[in-house]
Amino acid sequence: MKFLKLALCAATASFAMAGAAAAQEVSFNVGVTSDYVFRGVSQADEKPALQGGVDVTGGIFYGGLWASNVDFYDSTDAEIDAYVGVTPSAGPVSFDFGAIYYGYVNQPSGADYDFWEFKAAASVPAGPATLGAAIYYSPEFFGGIGDATYYEVNAEFSPAEKWTLSAAVGEQTFDAGGDYSTWNAGVGYAFTDKLSADLRYHDNDIGCGTICDSRVTLSLTATLP
Repeated sequence: MKFLKLALCAATASFAMAGAAAAQEVSFNVGVTSDYVFRGVSQADEKPALQGGVDVTGGIFYGGLWASNVDFYDSTDAEIDAYVGVTPSAGPVSFDFGAIYYGYVNQPSGADYDFWEFKAAASVPAGPATLGAAIYYSPEFFGGIGDATYYEVNAEFSPAEKWTLSAAVGEQTFDAGGDYSTWNAGVGYAFTDKLSADLRYHDNDIGCGTICDSRVTLSLTATLP
């Protein structure tokens, strides 16, 4: 765990140095969704969630915080994520390498909900579409269950001005067993350059009660400035 904290500190320091060489940009976002779904599973007991965050960018470096209410049928009230990363490119390929810390407010004693993930992603334009792939690795996943890796392929396409179609297929694997697949597809609409909506279908191939059932979510997000 000390190594992971040092890694995040080093990434934050690198981001700070980048800010000295390039103008920093700060943006805020706030949104509401009919259900907070993470990798095919409801995190809010199938109820609406209020979400928001702040992002800072400087050159190819970025960092930020994001929060949402959650409901795990216990005392846990909210999820707060912190992340840093870099977005280099090589020719037409854009990369995203980052570290994410997922923290949970008022979790029960000994629950071990907090965890780290390290991300490596790439995307490339393909005509009017963008194709991407990503991998997320956690050395100690949610609940302290050990190593976990999430693989995803995704695509995005804009058929008309203000409209976006997107979809993703992912595989969540655990060293302890219980692997599953998840997928989603949706349509986004930009009312303005600061306000957008997303209507999305989520599904998976696991049976863990109603929170794992297929569902359609509607989200509205505003950004500032």
